[in-house]
Amino acid sequence: MAVEVRLPTVLRTHAGGASVVSLDGATIGEVLGKLVAEYPGLAGHVVQEDGTLHKFVNIYVDDDDVRYLNGLDTPVPDGAEISILPAVAGG
Repeated sequence: MAVEVRLPTVLRTHAGGASVVSLDGATIGEVLGKLVAEYPGLAGHVVQEDGTLHKFVNIYVDDDDVRYLNGLDTPVPDGAEISILPAVAGG
């Protein structure tokens, strides 16, 4: 299943400048695993060493936050758009 993964500007330097990459995977975990395998520099920015989602990154399948679905086990339909957004905080 091919899906598009949209990368924010801050992460593009770790993906050769790409703003969108096309990957296969049935779940978010599979897609992110392939993303990190293809672009190892993204590893610490998207997933933690233990394989869990980085707590300061939000992942969306289409418009749904995977933290409120099944996390890394969230199914990814063919043609879906995955967006990776760093959490923003300020004061």
